[in-house]
Amino acid sequence: MSVTLDQIKQLLAKRQAGVLKDARALKSAVFVPIIEKDNELHILFEVRSKQLTHQPGEICFPGGKVDVTDPSEEETAKRELCEELGLTEGDITSIAPLDVLVTPFRGTIFPFVGQILSPNNIIPSEDEVEETFTVPLSFLLETTPKTYNMNIHFEPDENFPFDLIPNREAYTKRTHTFPEIFYFYENYVIWGLTARILHHLLELIKSKH
Repeated sequence: MSVTLDQIKQLLAKRQAGVLKDARALKSAVFVPIIEKDNELHILFEVRSKQLTHQPGEICFPGGKVDVTDPSEEETAKRELCEELGLTEGDITSIAPLDVLVTPFRGTIFPFVGQILSPNNIIPSEDEVEETFTVPLSFLLETTPKTYNMNIHFEPDENFPFDLIPNREAYTKRTHTFPEIFYFYENYVIWGLTARILHHLLELIKSKH
């Protein structure tokens, strides 16, 4: 196959950069909901139904897989929030996107922060949501989360061609360490990707004060 430099320039001239990832990787979006409660701002969290096969009983933000029929990742986040909390789009408003989160095991996550305008209209889906709870934003901003390290060990297949790699010894026993953030509120433990997204939002807010 022969190609010229001009053809390459023409092909790439108007292309928007994306995120390089495995085509099989999950693409999902979440909505970080802010509500007004007792004259102050709170962030709303869900406890996943214990009947779910994936992460039952864990704390999360509303969200889910991006469908091919969704106009955008933001629309995915809003659709999932409405489905999980029994709301309509008139009950919510989107404020802004947060940084995209690329993970090794959960694919690419597109977070958005917004407001639930009518929190009294919330009727959680029994199939997906065990309960909801809120945490005062002031508490979260004043709280220093706990951080613990998670180690991931990479184990190649037995037929992996190490003989083709010049520095093969560096790859035979690889361990990757990354921090896991934990927030504690009453009897709730917020951790994992939810805590990472929450921490990102809180740091953005703090940086403006």
